[in-house]
Amino acid sequence: MKYYINKILSMGFEESLEHVTEALKKEGFGVVSVIDMQAKLKEKLGVDYKKYTILGACNPSYAYKTLQVEEKIGVMLPCNVVIIDRENGTTEVAAVHPLASMMAIENAELEPMAKEITEKLTRVINSL
Repeated sequence: MKYYINKILSMGFEESLEHVTEALKKEGFGVVSVIDMQAKLKEKLGVDYKKYTILGACNPSYAYKTLQVEEKIGVMLPCNVVIIDRENGTTEVAAVHPLASMMAIENAELEPMAKEITEKLTRVINSL
């Protein structure tokens, strides 16, 4: 099992970023953090890197449910979605695969929720 769900989009980086944010909203996710890796790597290391943004996506209902079952699940939250400029007119979008990441946690009560979140993120990626 891959640890991510991905798709290549035939659109520019900025357009992809907006498109992904809207697709996440349709599935009940809000973006709670945005990390511009290109800017951070330039600031911290002085290196040039392609456009690469990490969105921290959170579905509050599922976050709450999982916290009720596994208090330390916060180390896995929020669900990360990356937007990567392929520098050829395309952009790659990849989201964490919740079932793959939850395999590390020994709590069977999380599996149904992980499946539902995986279905939601898969729909997000497939809708792009």
